[in-house]
Amino acid sequence: MSKHVIDKLYTVLQERKTADPKESYVASLYKKGPNKMAQKLGEEAVEVAIEAVRGKKKLMKEESADLLFHLMALWAHFDIEPDEVFAILEQRFGISGHKEKLNRKK
Repeated sequence: MSKHVIDKLYTVLQERKTADPKESYVASLYKKGPNKMAQKLGEEAVEVAIEAVRGKKKLMKEESADLLFHLMALWAHFDIEPDEVFAILEQRFGISGHKEKLNRKK
């Protein structure tokens, strides 16, 4: 089975940590640090929301790809592997969202 695009992207994001920021957009993100990366992630989330409100599915898909890309860049910055996040989702699967939120507060 071939690697999922998420895994391929994560590998590239990790590799770009040592790239030249003048040559690599991802390396330039890393150089700016987690605060700027988080700000960019927020901007992308807002763009997804705007396209959702506008009902523009094509643009919403494109902005969603940007959002996932920037989220994964932040994960890679902190060495959080996608499987770690997916494991949390798997644990929560089948649990009511209300119940899960209550469990987090305990």
